[in-house]
Formats: sequence, C-alpha cells, structure tokens
Amino acid sequence: MSITEAARGRAAALSALITVVSVCAGDAIARSFPFGPDTRAVNDLGNQFLPYHARLWDLLHGRADGGALVNWQSGYGTSFLPDIGTYVSSPFALLVGLFPRDEIDLAVYVITVLKMAAAAAAMTVLLLALRGGTGPWWAAGVLGSSYALCGWAVTEAVYNPMWMDGLIAFPLLCLVGEWARTGRHRLLGPVIVALAWTANFYTAYMATLGAGLVLLMRVLTADDSAPVRERLGVLLRAACTTLLGIGLAAPVLAVVFLGSKQAYPGWAREFAPSHWTDVFARALPATYSFYTPAGFLGTGGLVLAGTLLFNRAVPRRERRAWTLLVVAVAVSMQWGPTHLVWHVFATPNGSPYRQTFVLAGVLVIAAWVSLSYGWPGRRALLGGTGVVALLAVGAATSSRITSWTYPLAVAGVAAAVGAVVLARRAHPARPASEDTPPARPAAEATPAARPAFGNRGPGPAERHIPARPAFEDRGPGQRPCSGKGRVGERPAGHSPATAHRRRKTLAAAAALLLVGAQVAQAALTTAYADRRRLAKLDDYAPWGDRQQAQADAVADADGWPAYRTEPGREPTTANDPLTVGGQGAAYYSSHTPDVLTRTLAALGAGWTSNGRAVQSLDNPVTDALFSVGARVHMPRDPHQRWSRPDDRKVTVTRAAAPQLVTVRPPGPEPRFAASPFRNQEKLLGARVYTLPRTALRGGTLTAACPARSEVFLWAPGFSGTARLGRGGTPAELRGSVPARRAAMQPLGAAGEDGRVTITLKGAGTGAGKLPRESVGCLDRNRLADAVDGLRTGGATSVRVTDSGVRAALPPGARGTAVFAMPRIAGWSCRKDGAKARPADSYLGLVAVPLDGRTSAVTCDFTPPGLRIGGLAGGLSLLLLIAVGVLPRALARRRRSHTKTSPEDHRLVARTA
Repeated sequence: MSITEAARGRAAALSALITVVSVCAGDAIARSFPFGPDTRAVNDLGNQFLPYHARLWDLLHGRADGGALVNWQSGYGTSFLPDIGTYVSSPFALLVGLFPRDEIDLAVYVITVLKMAAAAAAMTVLLLALRGGTGPWWAAGVLGSSYALCGWAVTEAVYNPMWMDGLIAFPLLCLVGEWARTGRHRLLGPVIVALAWTANFYTAYMATLGAGLVLLMRVLTADDSAPVRERLGVLLRAACTTLLGIGLAAPVLAVVFLGSKQAYPGWAREFAPSHWTDVFARALPATYSFYTPAGFLGTGGLVLAGTLLFNRAVPRRERRAWTLLVVAVAVSMQWGPTHLVWHVFATPNGSPYRQTFVLAGVLVIAAWVSLSYGWPGRRALLGGTGVVALLAVGAATSSRITSWTYPLAVAGVAAAVGAVVLARRAHPARPASEDTPPARPAAEATPAARPAFGNRGPGPAERHIPARPAFEDRGPGQRPCSGKGRVGERPAGHSPATAHRRRKTLAAAAALLLVGAQVAQAALTTAYADRRRLAKLDDYAPWGDRQQAQADAVADADGWPAYRTEPGREPTTANDPLTVGGQGAAYYSSHTPDVLTRTLAALGAGWTSNGRAVQSLDNPVTDALFSVGARVHMPRDPHQRWSRPDDRKVTVTRAAAPQLVTVRPPGPEPRFAASPFRNQEKLLGARVYTLPRTALRGGTLTAACPARSEVFLWAPGFSGTARLGRGGTPAELRGSVPARRAAMQPLGAAGEDGRVTITLKGAGTGAGKLPRESVGCLDRNRLADAVDGLRTGGATSVRVTDSGVRAALPPGARGTAVFAMPRIAGWSCRKDGAKARPADSYLGLVAVPLDGRTSAVTCDFTPPGLRIGGLAGGLSLLLLIAVGVLPRALARRRRSHTKTSPEDHRLVARTA
C-alpha cells in the first residue's frame, strides 16, 4: 500500500470514528435508546421503518407470510416490492438479519449509525480525490465527519434511515463524476450509480443533482488549456454513466414509481419558504425545527468554508465559482421553482428541505478547496470568522436560538481559529501578497499534473517530476518551506529532532482542537434534537412485553391460509401486522393502494396520515368478508399519552370464517353507497343490520334497536369517547377528517327493551357533524346464516403462494368468485388452463366471473413495472458489459494485427 492509500484509509477511519462517537455520545446525553429509557422511534421510524425491517428479517429467515412480491400480512394482501424499494433496499438493511427478532430497534439503530459512518468515510475519500495529497489527511477526516454530522443528518434523517443512503450517495456520485472527468472506472461508475438509486431513489435523485453541480464546477475551474470539446466530453461521459446506472436500477425504480402512482393521494401541501433568520439559526449548533433547513455543519467547517472567498492562495476563479455554488444551492432551497426541482417536482409530505445534505456537502468541499492550498492566513481566517459572525447576527431574532447555541458557536469558532493558527506554525508556508499571483497547489503546479479530461494516460512529466504536496512534512533533517525573511527557519539552539517533535506536537494539538469541537457540537446538537423530537412528534415504544405478548397471542391463534388472524384494533404502531405477525387490515406506506383505502373506508374503517395509514376494523361482518377467523384483543397502549388506563388482559376471539375465496350468485355487481352498514351487507350478500332513526340532543345520541342486537357507532369525524348506556365501557374514537378518520366502533349489546342511549364526549358532535345513519344494530343470527352460505358455496380448497392464490371450486359454480384481497393493479387470473387475463373487481376485491364449467381459478400477482423495468435493466446490463469488454477486445485485436518487424511487413506484402 502506498503512502497516499494509507493516508486515505487513516482519514476515512478517523471520520467514521468521529461520527460514531458523536452520535452515540449525543444519544447517551439525551438518555435515548439504546443508552437510556427514552424511545427514539418517532414518527415514521416507529410506524414504518422498524416494521419494514422486521418484515425484512422475517423474509431473510423464511418466516414471512408472503414473499418479495406479495405481503399477505398487511392490508389483506398488498404489493411488497414497492415497499422494499422504498424502505429496505439499502445494502445496509440486510444487516438486520444478524440481530435477534426482538432486537429490531437495536438493529435499525446500528444500521443508521453505520450509514452515517459510511457517509463520513465516503466524503473523506472524495475530498482527498478532489485534491489528493494537497492537504493534511486528518483535516479531511474532520471535514468528512462534519458532513455526516450535519444538522440534516442528526435531526431529520436519523429517524428516516432511508434518507441516510442519500447522505452516502452524494460523495460517491461526486467520485463517479471525478472518474468521468479522468476517464477511469468505466464499469464501476454505473454500478455505484445503480446502487445509490436502488438504495433510495428519492435522495439519490437529489444527490445526483448536487454531484452534477460539483462536476460542473470542476470542469469550469480546470486548466484553461483544456479545449471546450474535451469539457463537453466530460459532461457527456458523466451523463451516460448516470443514465446507464439508472437503467441498471430500473427493475426497482419502475416498480416504485408505478406503485406510487397507484397510491392513495395522501397530503397535498404548498411550499412556504422559511424566514431567513431561521435559516441562519439552523446553521448554528443546538437548534431544532421541523419545517426549516437543518444546515448545521459545525462551526469549524463553517469557518473553513468561509475562508475560501478571502484566501488569496486559491485562484480567483475557484474562489468565486465555489462560493457562488454554495450561495446558489442555499438560495435554491428557498425559491419555489427550484424547490420543486430538488423534490422531483412535488412538495413532500413533511419536511420541505430534504435536500439540505447537498448544501452541507458543497460547504465541506468549499472548505477543503480553501484548505488544500495551505492553511488560511490571517486575512482569510478573519473573513471566515466574519462569515460565521454574520450568520449569528442574522439569526439573533430567530425563535430557534437556544441558550446553548451561541456559547457552542463561540467555543467552536475559537477552537477552529486556534487549530488553524497551530497548524500554520506546524506547517509554515510562503504568504501570498497583493502583487503575487496565487500559487496553484502542488498537484496542479505543472501541466503534467493538471486535471485530465480524457483517458490520456500519464505523460513523461507525470512519471519523472513528482508533485510536492502543499503540506509536505520534510522530516527532521530538512527545514520546512520558509517565507520572507527568517519566517519558518529553525530557531538557534534547537536540534532538527526537537523541531520535528515540536511540529508534530503543534499539528496534534490542532487536530485535537478541531476534532474536539466537532464532537462536542455534534453530540450536544444530537442530544438537543433527541429531546425536542420526543416533545414535538408522535413516538412509539420499542419492542417490549406488550409486543411480545401480542406476538405470542397471534402465533398461538395463527391458522393461515385457512383463515386470517387479526392482530387487533388497539395497535402499538400503524404497521402492527408486520411487527407482531398475523394477517390484518392495518397498513401504512407511501404506496398504500388507493383501492385499499377507499374499499375499507366504504366498509367503515378508519385511517390516519390522511388515508395513507389504514386501520383495522373490529367488526364481525368485515371479519367474515376477509376470512378473519381469529382476532386478538389488546389493552390500550400505555405508552401513548392520550390512552386512558386499561387493565384488560390479552384475549383472542374466534369465529367461523369463510374460505379466502367465496362465490357470489349471478347478477349485476352492486355499488357502494354512503352507509358503511349497507356497504358491508352488499359485499356480504345478506341483510344483517337494522339502521334505526337517531336523535342527537347535546352530547346524547338516542335510537331504538332490536332487543339484544349489537350496537355499532359510525362517526368518522368524531374525536372523543362514546359510551352505551350508563354502565358501558367508554370507547375511544379519534377522528379529524381528512387527516384522521375514526373507525366504526362496537359499543355493546342493546337491552331487552331495545332502547339505545349513547353518551358522546369530545369534538365533532354538533348538529350535522354525525352521519345520518350513524347507528347500526347487528343481528348475529342473520350473520351466522350468511357466513354458513358463503362457506357452503365457496371454494373447496385454497392454496396460497408467495405470489398468488389457487382455489378449487365446487362443481357447477356460477356467478362470481370473490377473493378476500383488494383488487390492486398487478393481479391476473385464469380459469382452469385458460389464458390469464387481468382480474375483475367486485366492490374493490379481486373477482373472476364463473360460468358453471370452471373447476379451479388461479390468480397470480406481478407488480406493475416489473417487466418493463426488468427489460430496461437487462439491456443496461448488456450495454455495461459491452462498455467493459468491447474496448479491450478491440485493443487486443489491434495489437494482434500490428506488424513491427521487417519480416512481418514482407509477410503482409506477400499475402496481399
């Protein structure tokens, strides 16, 4: 291993170590999991990422119901490949299989920290590649860690682990741009692009835009002698590399894209830029806000980036170009049209500044460009300090500033200035003057060492005139470079060994100052963000006794595919079936199918997240419709602040359920109406509810039901409690349409006289706020007769695979075979041995018409986009192989046909 490679390895390891120590220290200070009792599972981390990693664990260990194509555990059967491509397609996600099933929280935490460490190492390698050998390796390590510990990473991406893949992708894609600039790694470049886009296409898109801007700056600031044609060739080569890599990722990207097209619309937001005072405040340590750009980098990195514009050792064009890029990226985050460009032309649900990591990366690169020409002098250092001071003054009126912000910022600036002063004494360099042209770095001091735009290979000068790095350590026997007069000379009376030790001591002190400031600021910012998130966002308990008891109950009752086991109406997260098992209705994803949300809503189900998080429905009619034979009943989650105390035990109720495939009699397909009670009856094919007239006076709802019938309340916009009679148990409803929709709620049985009095306490009970038919009275005997009819006339046997269902039908079955699964795009069915055709729909469920001659029906699922994506991926792979093989084959052929000796020439002539 060469010295350069060794230094690169040390720098990458240092940056990864700083990152891991800072994050873990911050979490320990905040007493956050796994270093304390406070959960870190807030928002989508608890609701989506942990459950999807649990599902991935089940897939890796062969314990999942379904496979990569169909997820039988959620939403009564949904497509899973889009969720894989969105949540767990990162190579790091596979590490979850190394942990125990009940340590999913720890597994995701370790994966998240490892991603941040990988991002730090990747940025460090990029910095050394951009200006290799021209700066101290340890400074590159500190700057690499400051990128991975930016405010966006430690406050936002830390609970959205898939975003961390974009943090890794940006420096890697910048490296791919460097390879395109020098004509190297033609095979590896597209592979890295494909991995980045497969891991998380959303942040990879942003990282690609940022890397393109960085490459453009590299091309524009390169040696003037490079012709325009070569510069355009670099950009074309980079574009082809990117497109080829995206093509390799097409099998995943096409499925994810079309999956999002089939999803329920969810939120719709308009972008509103943050106040600039808040933007400036978020660049400082110990601040937090959900809707502002978290631009914190560490004041050491900010000071060094600020020195670029004032560092006369840097060529003027580079100073201006990189400074302009930093300002342009920052402003683009605040302007509506460029905001849309960054976010794939749609304002996202949640944080509108998800591209902030690109700004952090560009700032780090700017800091390294300044540093690579030598440690900044007094003028540049004063300018960099002034930039941070202006940010602090501009943020003075922001409410994001905390009592820790300014003390940490001042201490960080002092540490950075002290580190630079010590480093300059350890590595004195010739000062630049007003009339002295700026010296180019050693790596570009000669024409032979300037950046290459093509694959031209090393010239003679490159082989015989080695470039001297700007931070060269000449050893104890030689003096360092001196400036004017006697600056840099060894003091009299000091031996060379003593001077060498002094330089090493000063350099070590400088490194400790920068590292210490970075660790302290990042750790305290992490700790502050941990605490603020718990105060501001929804949070969920890590795996514990509650989840274990629920999982054990589900496992004991499980009878899939003979019947479904519903994990319960009292969830711990919005994706309980993925976490604790079973085959329920609950499902929360960016790809929640529109047909699933609308079908279950028509049947009385509730939702959160504006329809993207569909909830379970505790109702015996829908249980029969979806072949639910066992239902787990849990006490309310004590972790949630709104939950009332609940001392109920975990119980399981069982009921006779039809097969997964039933047969409806011939006739026109019914249509859903406004009442979920009538909609359930239409799908069931029998009348089982009585819908009485209701009267609402104040907070009391009255009605008259048949004696001993079961009373259900449908109040989707109501938020509060509902109690039947005086001795009933209050039932909780949490509705706030359209964000939250309360599910149909069972209240108990009517008395012998049939009088029903429901006491409502909460919001949404005013005149006109409850539906007209808000009370339904269920007759259990009629329901039992309807279920017996479905069981008798339904499939005689059902076989379920990882991607389909096969049902054997009774002889002479006529009408419609209805599969108890939503008719999402991708289902195709065939009767007996006939050709497959797209499945029909029966009130939102998969259906196949029967003519009395069909003995078996088979339905298979293929995610939309898988075929076209696979074709594009295959063609891209062939093209990649051609790019790698053909040039070598042609070169070998040219060498075999080249004649160099007189004998060969005579032989060729005679042959001719």
